[in-house]
Amino acid sequence: MSSTKKVLLEQVAHTRSGDKGNTSNIAVFAYEPALYPLLKEQLTAERFKAFHRTAITGDVLRYEVDNLHALNFVAHGALGGGVSRSLSLDNYGKALSAAILGFEIEVPQALLSCLRTRQPASPQGHADAGAGQP
Repeated sequence: MSSTKKVLLEQVAHTRSGDKGNTSNIAVFAYEPALYPLLKEQLTAERFKAFHRTAITGDVLRYEVDNLHALNFVAHGALGGGVSRSLSLDNYGKALSAAILGFEIEVPQALLSCLRTRQPASPQGHADAGAGQP
């Protein structure tokens, strides 16, 4: 049995994004402090850029925000010339932010209990549908 398991980033962290001109800013926040060292080790600026393939044409800078258990990526040349200049809706910062959640992270067996999993949808199609409803 392997001592690690590959999981999607969405189980380890969540993201927030913003964009200005042709630059996207994407922050990745570990769900649990114990998971943050895995992000620092495995989600490098180079891997971040490679994951997005040709969507990012410029440099990617990574800033570690240890007190928030977060990594902040600044991706230059990431928005096809800028949101108002591009016809490609896929290049918005929010799309890049959502896409990185598909990045694979190796998690030691001892930390698997820290992972988040998606809640199954209710029959109405919403995870919280009917909650508190008469």
